[in-house]
Amino acid sequence: MIGSMDLNASPEPEPEKDDVFLASTSECPRRERAERMRRYQPNTGSSRLPPGWLDCPAYGHDIAGFLIPSKVPLGESFNQEIPPGKRYSSKQVLNQPKFSNRKIGLVIDLTNSDRYYKVKDWSDEGIKHVKIKCTGRDSVPNNEGVNKFVYEVQQFLASQRQPNRHILVHCTHGHNRTGYMIAHFLVRAMPAMSVTQAIRTFSEARPPGIYKPDYIDALYDFYHEKKPELVVCPPTPEWKRSSDDDDGDEGPTAPPDETNETLTNDDLLGDEIPSDQAQVMRQFVYQALKMMPKRDRGSPQFPGSHPVSLDRENLQLLRQRYYYATWKADGTRYMMLITMCGCYLIDRHFNFRRVQMRFPCRHTNERGGAEKSYHRFTLLDGEMVIDTMPDTNKQERRYLIYDMMVYNQESLVERPFHERWKLVEKEIIQPRNFERQHIHKSQNPYYRYELEPFRVRRKDFWVLSTVAKLLKGFIPNLSHNADGLIFQGWDDPYVKLTHKGLLKWKYHEMNSVDFLFEMVESRQLLYLYKHGEKKLMDDRVVFPDDGPAASVYNGKIIECSWNSKEKVWVCMRVRVDKGTPNDIRTYTNVMKSITDNITEDVLLNAISEIIRLPMYSDRIQSESQGHNASRRR
Repeated sequence: MIGSMDLNASPEPEPEKDDVFLASTSECPRRERAERMRRYQPNTGSSRLPPGWLDCPAYGHDIAGFLIPSKVPLGESFNQEIPPGKRYSSKQVLNQPKFSNRKIGLVIDLTNSDRYYKVKDWSDEGIKHVKIKCTGRDSVPNNEGVNKFVYEVQQFLASQRQPNRHILVHCTHGHNRTGYMIAHFLVRAMPAMSVTQAIRTFSEARPPGIYKPDYIDALYDFYHEKKPELVVCPPTPEWKRSSDDDDGDEGPTAPPDETNETLTNDDLLGDEIPSDQAQVMRQFVYQALKMMPKRDRGSPQFPGSHPVSLDRENLQLLRQRYYYATWKADGTRYMMLITMCGCYLIDRHFNFRRVQMRFPCRHTNERGGAEKSYHRFTLLDGEMVIDTMPDTNKQERRYLIYDMMVYNQESLVERPFHERWKLVEKEIIQPRNFERQHIHKSQNPYYRYELEPFRVRRKDFWVLSTVAKLLKGFIPNLSHNADGLIFQGWDDPYVKLTHKGLLKWKYHEMNSVDFLFEMVESRQLLYLYKHGEKKLMDDRVVFPDDGPAASVYNGKIIECSWNSKEKVWVCMRVRVDKGTPNDIRTYTNVMKSITDNITEDVLLNAISEIIRLPMYSDRIQSESQGHNASRRR
């Protein structure tokens, strides 16, 4: 639990006993004292001290009860350059009376240099030291560094066994980078706190706070919040005005990120998180889906449900169970994990990347405070598509949610699909829409949904009687690519990995297999997987005439369609999102689907018969009446 802020701590360190002795006029002869003072005067021409460090206050008040912002403590090698009374070292941090009731358990070092002190100074005292290199100067800490900082603080809080343990956070002067990181933590740990409140909290504890405008602007931009006009960046402190940068010789400024104006399905979305954090999240997903962790060909196994190709045999399942249909979007598969501290996309490699999105809970106004206003581990399944607006040709990303497996730590996998699907609208989409409309109508909107990296909606499913309209009217008018249909059992539980009752039908020319392509000298080889091992296939592959040379595809996963006339596979694209080829069973199913050749006409004829079965006709009529009654209300 985050404690209250300690406003009684002094921002100035007490001098070490040795410094007090040297500075005392009564204990030392005047000549000896003068000689010692002369010896400690820094050489401004060759000083290794960070510019402005001497007069910068050593540390600030506690923040949230356990975070202490600080300038960098300097090791003993700097003693010859520091005048009496100005020393601030790890020894002083640990031994001075001001810190006696605030024992340090963790030090987070944000400087971009290893020259200021020895890590051993902390580890010898049983204190953990974490290094997160941040360039400083004119570049704010990168998002991966922020994720690591927040995770390290959370882990420290979760693992505390002794009370009153504190975290010392320092960059060179303990203002801009330190304030930037602490502000990020406050916003994520306390979702009800705005960026403005986080910046103010830090500035009150460590005056004047963050004094670089680009750091303040970056915080508002990151959290998609509108910067109030009343927020004014404080002036540069007097002790800092004589220097031009934060870290002197700490390296060049990081180059700006280059943005690619054309969106593709292969773009890497979100920011990397610490590997330890990703492993914890994987374990949660496995437990929530009630499956044992397993390595998939050397890497963590993606547990998402996968459909199988429709053939004449499994087409009969539509007669045995009640199915709904939707379009098969040609996008990128992602699960999504929503927590109080952030939202994470989970790709087919089972990697987690953080994206800054807002997902309020439906029960925001109920008793229970901020903790119940935001999701505490909600797991979704869906796909990312790229919509191209027909009137402007502008591209937009959209995440289509088609399932919910966990809601606020409660597993839903045993509940029927139609219940899980309806919960997506009720617990995810409606609260977002409600808040967005409320913010839009307010006189001073603070959050800007339009700046989020993608839009969100629930994917629609329809009764089988609408399949003809889906194929002939809906899919041709979509603003993103689609390559077929998905048939979902309306009463099915969520099935991990391969779900033989989840059926996909693709246009004949789009039936495909993902191979591993390798070149050995001039030989072109196609591989699948069988029992976790590579299996060489006899099949041939051809590449587009206007594309790159075959050697460019070496070692990559390529998606190929079947040319039945030439009896060869035709490379369609590289699957950047996949690290392994299809299993031999998938290959067999696809070939069976191709051989069975269920054309659009064959499919529609079969469905026209199926929906006349009592199992369908009765439910379709009942649902149609319910829908009409709802519209009249």
